[in-house]
Amino acid sequence: MNNNAIKNLLEIFLKKNNLEKGLLDLEVKRAWHELMENGVSNYTTDVSLKNNTLYIKLSSPALKEELSYGKEKLMKLINDRFKKKIVQKIVLN
Repeated sequence: MNNNAIKNLLEIFLKKNNLEKGLLDLEVKRAWHELMENGVSNYTTDVSLKNNTLYIKLSSPALKEELSYGKEKLMKLINDRFKKKIVQKIVLN
């Protein structure tokens, strides 16, 4: 089997078992921590993706305030990482 055939089989499996959203949520969490590195990542207590909205829970009110000014840039970073628009809104808690 070549890589395309394996990829297609995995996509079919994920769709049939309704696992696509859960897998995407895990990939977005990983991408957030990789993109934000230690500075922001250390203050992130939770990341979840629901209905194209990225919910980020932070332990630092000052960091929350600072990131609120750069939501558009954060969305662009994540969407560029996945090469498609998966995040349309960011909610900081």
